Amino acid sequence: MNSGEPEAVGHDLLDDAQTRDDTPPYDEDDADAQIRDLGRVEANDTEAADELVDDGPPGTAVHGAELGVEILTHLLDLMSLDGDVMLDRTESSVVLNIEGDDLGVLIGRRGLTLAALQYVVRLMIASREAEWPAVSVDVCGYKRRRHVALEELARKLADQAKYRHRPVTLEPMPPDERRVVHLALANHPDVYTESVGEDVDRKVVIHPKRG
Repeated sequence: MNSGEPEAVGHDLLDDAQTRDDTPPYDEDDADAQIRDLGRVEANDTEAADELVDDGPPGTAVHGAELGVEILTHLLDLMSLDGDVMLDRTESSVVLNIEGDDLGVLIGRRGLTLAALQYVVRLMIASREAEWPAVSVDVCGYKRRRHVALEELARKLADQAKYRHRPVTLEPMPPDERRVVHLALANHPDVYTESVGEDVDRKVVIHPKRG
């Protein structure tokens, strides 16, 4: 009998598309933990910060681009990491992509360190420009590859929710990754999504629509 309770997605299913990022285990005592926690504390100030998205006025993104490169380069120096900040600019967004070797430490477990680093960079740009910048931070194209994998995963889990007639719950994700799942299924005819939980435990639930 269908209980209607959300079905949690197991680690085995998520390994290929969500949790396998070839990064070292998270260490609560390392410097990256401090950066991540700084972003987490600031993000807790408002619900809007937790649901932070990457879109925004194109002018705002372009305006903070060069300053973002400067700030991110300085942060890399402070962390004694060797990497080059590449500016990838489009009509509607700016991506600061850090290229180099052995930079997995900037990604962290499930991308939490990278999410916090992006928030810190945005916060520092906003403190100087008086605008919240639509600037994204990436490491060796990690986000691009992960977002593609998440879109594929979202579609597979949507089929599960549809045919099993019960909700499916994904593992906790940073705001930008939850947004990828929401957008991937926004126009799906048979399911809808919602975010549940708080802080780093916030996750996406895929619900079947009632016929």
